Amino acid sequence: MKAFGYVSAPDLAGALEAVAAGARPLGGGTNLVDLMRADVERPDTLVDITSLPLTGVEELAGGGLRIGATVRNSHLAADRLVRSRYPVLAQALLAGASGQLRNMATVGGNLLQRTRCPYLRDHAAACNKREPGSGCAAIEGVHRGTAVLGTSEHCIAAHPSDMAVALLALDAVVEVQSLRGTRRIPLGELHRAPGEAPHVETTLATDELITAVELPPAAVARNSWYRKVRDRASFAFALVSVAAALAVRDGEVVDVRLALGGVATTPWRAREAERVLLGAPATEETFRRAAAAELTSAVARPDNAFKIEMVQRTIAATLRRLATEGGAA
Repeated sequence: MKAFGYVSAPDLAGALEAVAAGARPLGGGTNLVDLMRADVERPDTLVDITSLPLTGVEELAGGGLRIGATVRNSHLAADRLVRSRYPVLAQALLAGASGQLRNMATVGGNLLQRTRCPYLRDHAAACNKREPGSGCAAIEGVHRGTAVLGTSEHCIAAHPSDMAVALLALDAVVEVQSLRGTRRIPLGELHRAPGEAPHVETTLATDELITAVELPPAAVARNSWYRKVRDRASFAFALVSVAAALAVRDGEVVDVRLALGGVATTPWRAREAERVLLGAPATEETFRRAAAAELTSAVARPDNAFKIEMVQRTIAATLRRLATEGGAA
């Protein structure tokens, strides 16, 4: 691990000054510190932001929520308002990691975690995320866990977050601050597809710090579910996952939110599937047709081709449950 400086931010202004000077924010450190140990991340300075007043979950006018960037994942999953109004988010958090990691990981850090593609950490292999221009070893190598949506010839790594998939389905907005001011980024615009620059993973400027995430009120979110398919239930990243919210009236879909994880290079909003579903009968045939429509642009490799069928089945199964049983555990 490269030697680095460490400062503890006394307040938000101090944290923003440190970030503007090049420091990397440190919350739970469950991803950043791991990558520093692997010599993938090499910051000169870390600024500890855990003492900042960003630890609250506040109710907004109209019924939405404001979630501070340093709220621990375990606390957010247990929050009464999250569990009742946005169950898909609580479920995604509980599926996301071991209890020990959830007790450390923060909301802001979770949104910025990097892929678990093994080639990112393997300095003997090519990885455009770690070393721009070096190539992507996964394309011709081990790619069972990689993405089939949003890929490019430069990167096929899957995005790892469960929480971000649920937040995307809920139309979350990310608040970021810098010494230049505050701006709000719809979650769907936070993460960047790899394109020709896989190492540029978000639309954040280098001097910006995530300070909060806001969830708008959404009646449909009360009937929501997060379904995760993985190799083992104890602690594993998704092969495929689905975050869905569904409202049905008189047998017809009147509102739907759908996002996918494990299959794309970013958290993936299933807009085409939503388009097929809205106004259509809430039937198995509709659910399967919508799932198939979303995967028409998928690009598979030999070892991850199974994901295309798996995610379609998972979409249909999740919607079927919401239509017949609801999203309560």
